[in-house]
Amino acid sequence: MKLRLIMGLLLLIATISSCKKWLEVEPESEISAPVLFSTENGFMEALNGIYNRCSETDLYGKELTFGTPEVLAQNYTMGYNEGLNYTPTSQYNYSNSKFIERKDKIWAGLYNAIVNANLILENVDKKKNIFTGVNYGLIKGEALALRAYLHFDLLRLFAPSYLRNAAGKGIPYASAYTKDITPMSSVSEVIEKALTDLEAAKKLLAQDPIRSAGYLVNYPVVTDTTTNTEERASIPFLQNRRHRLNYYAVCGELARVYLYKNDKTNALNNALEVINAKKFPWTLKTDFNAFEEAKKDRILYKELVFAWYIPKSWYVPGPTEDIKENWFVTGTRGLYLNEDAAKSIYETSTGTVDLRFKNWLSITGVGAAKTYDIVKYNRNSQSDAPAANLHYLMAPAIRLSELYYIAAECTYPTDPGKAITYINTVRFQRDKEDLNVNSQEEFTVALIKECRKEWLGEGQLFYMYKRLNRAIIGQTGTTIPATDKILVLPLPQDEVVYGGR
Repeated sequence: MKLRLIMGLLLLIATISSCKKWLEVEPESEISAPVLFSTENGFMEALNGIYNRCSETDLYGKELTFGTPEVLAQNYTMGYNEGLNYTPTSQYNYSNSKFIERKDKIWAGLYNAIVNANLILENVDKKKNIFTGVNYGLIKGEALALRAYLHFDLLRLFAPSYLRNAAGKGIPYASAYTKDITPMSSVSEVIEKALTDLEAAKKLLAQDPIRSAGYLVNYPVVTDTTTNTEERASIPFLQNRRHRLNYYAVCGELARVYLYKNDKTNALNNALEVINAKKFPWTLKTDFNAFEEAKKDRILYKELVFAWYIPKSWYVPGPTEDIKENWFVTGTRGLYLNEDAAKSIYETSTGTVDLRFKNWLSITGVGAAKTYDIVKYNRNSQSDAPAANLHYLMAPAIRLSELYYIAAECTYPTDPGKAITYINTVRFQRDKEDLNVNSQEEFTVALIKECRKEWLGEGQLFYMYKRLNRAIIGQTGTTIPATDKILVLPLPQDEVVYGGR
């Protein structure tokens, strides 16, 4: 488990085929670095391999999206099937064996992906002459962005927040491909290293195709190239830029990291760059509300600035191969919301009915046994073909709405009215009436409530509680104190023993 051993792992790559989209391939072989990095396609394969690794179930294909952070944020009612595995986690029992297994796999998996990003970065400048068009900037920029993105999530899980202890022990920031032990960095050092990588990535991605006026965001089922051009590029590597750490995704991640550092000026500037680009349209309410499953947009696909493509993540032998049957099982067997919790999160006792409540939760049971299934990731078919569903199955990573929330938080101290306008812009899209608050504390409480509604099942709320040093709100209204004992996950034991932590 120690970081020195992780550094020695070979790179699993995914072969690119002209007849398959890059995001449909699976890891197939191990290739030595000199052979892999002898061609432009080899670099593309290596980068795709990192995205594929991150989309597996121990990382963003399950655990870091629907799993551990959501349980820690008290966003599920524990069922008697899957809930048995996660109940100790919901109680912050960090000595539980199943929790330790999941947590250690997250640590190892993220560092494995980081190592392979470093392998690309070690070779890309040496072979700069083999790249065509904008591919050098895209490959190096995405590799730097991935390295920063993954380190930042490790920091948010395994280290104290910047607000509580900026000088405290953080994580190792692995910025080179080496078998040597990477030294521990402080929280503030990790933040600065991540910002350096992200700022460099932003410059390299300046010519990202997604920035062109002709790149139009829409659903893959839309064949009219005047309204959707995301799959029009001549090679798969340049298609579906929202499925990768594109230019705007890097701006979004910069906004996140700067906000974590409490640098609201830079956080706001990066958030506004995404907002003002007007590249990502709000999902039409008719698409969100569509009755026919094949035409329904449950995850607000057009609003995803960046997301992980995860159709294979849930495939298991047997007749059931979707998230619903393996995670959010109907009734009380899996992870769900009891009636009081569901209505409390979405504040159903006041105002209009939230579209997220209507479309992400499905009532089941009767009388006192009434519960809500979480159907946010339901599919019309196990197939991911555009004919079967309106969009690909994605694990949201950065949403347009998050950039509005960041802009609101950064703006409130100097312009409360404008800050509320940012929040109300999102609320309008979800069919909720305008919000009114009268103080900084009321604003912060309201913002957390809005984020909890928007991010259900996406793994982000826990990090917000931690960043703000706010108590976690339990489903019955109880609060869990914001202490490092709760908010900082223990390092893997092998890292402590062999890494001298």
